[in-house]
Amino acid sequence: MPADLAVIGLGPYGLPLAQAAVAAGISTIGYRTGPEPGSLSAAEQRRMLAQGFRTTANATELGRVRTAVICAPTPRGADGGLDLGQVETAARTLAARLRPHTTVILESPVPPGTTEGHLLRLLESGSGLRAGRDFHLAYSPSRVDPGNRDHTPANTPKVIGGLTPACTESAAAFYGRITDKVVRARGLREAETVQLLETNFRHVNIALVNEMAALCHDLGIDLWDVLRCAETKPFGFQAFRPGPGVGGHAVPQDLTAHAGRTLRMAELAQEVNSRMPRYVVQRAAALLNEHGKSARGARVLLLGVTYKPDLADRQGSPAQEIAVRLMELGASVSYHDPHVPSWNVLDHPVPRADSLYEAAADADLTILLQHHRTYDLQGLSVKAQLMLDTRGATPTGAAHRL
Repeated sequence: MPADLAVIGLGPYGLPLAQAAVAAGISTIGYRTGPEPGSLSAAEQRRMLAQGFRTTANATELGRVRTAVICAPTPRGADGGLDLGQVETAARTLAARLRPHTTVILESPVPPGTTEGHLLRLLESGSGLRAGRDFHLAYSPSRVDPGNRDHTPANTPKVIGGLTPACTESAAAFYGRITDKVVRARGLREAETVQLLETNFRHVNIALVNEMAALCHDLGIDLWDVLRCAETKPFGFQAFRPGPGVGGHAVPQDLTAHAGRTLRMAELAQEVNSRMPRYVVQRAAALLNEHGKSARGARVLLLGVTYKPDLADRQGSPAQEIAVRLMELGASVSYHDPHVPSWNVLDHPVPRADSLYEAAADADLTILLQHHRTYDLQGLSVKAQLMLDTRGATPTGAAHRL
């Protein structure tokens, strides 16, 4: 039996959408665009399959749905901009099977103007149909926060912008079955720019607090106490936390590669955040030196190598660069992560600590990179010879904080 919805791209954007659609009772199929890392647990995926969700490699089935949502990943390309290759492949695959009256929605992060200036042409040339007349075309920024149990697709407002008012309403009718609130943008470009603003907002604010972390360390100020006090302000402030780097699938954009336009703040934020892994290694080497040890030959244990707590996703995790830099200094690196059974760096396996407390006691330095809920940080900080906490998660005074 034909499905109502096809989710094209089953990575970090597509799987949560498919999960929400299935939960809402929408008959859904998934079509992969490449080797996409999933963001749902095995249990969640089994639950979806039990509810009727299925994946398919048969592109013909894409032409039997009423709504097709393209969720292909758009990683950073060699020029620094977003690589739209998988979006283009998905569009061509769909266009060859596209039927009249279908609603096509793009959710992948793209530069403003992509849906109307690029996707539209691919769909029209491949199908012989006209957008806005024969089929509906819209854009909706993906608002996925993997692992967040408070904000789910069902209670997160969905922004929608269509090629025409009728396109917007068709997309709104679809998303209205999934989420509590639909927000209509004036058009495609406005909806695309919502994604641009939201992504850069995150990166810019993380960059600010990362710079504050380095400044406060130099001045002997407890940044974590500063944040604790600052976030009591009920207006004009939103607390962000520093860390060893910014991971995830959302890539900050300055539009230089796309339109020759520079968003200076986004450019600076990327520059600041990309320095954090190096800063962590510098702090680690300094701590070892203060305790009479050299980084060369030191045993360093990394705790948590995923980009987000309690998830297995390592996309963009700073742990990789931190491990490489430590190895370049001559350190012997091992790791522990309850969600990552094996980990390779520079094509070589990194030893995994099986007995966590023994490994922390044996290591010259333990670095907390990701705070998974299973970690007993009080106990670990007691066992560890020396501990650097890049997340501010340990009790005050129990470890050296970033």
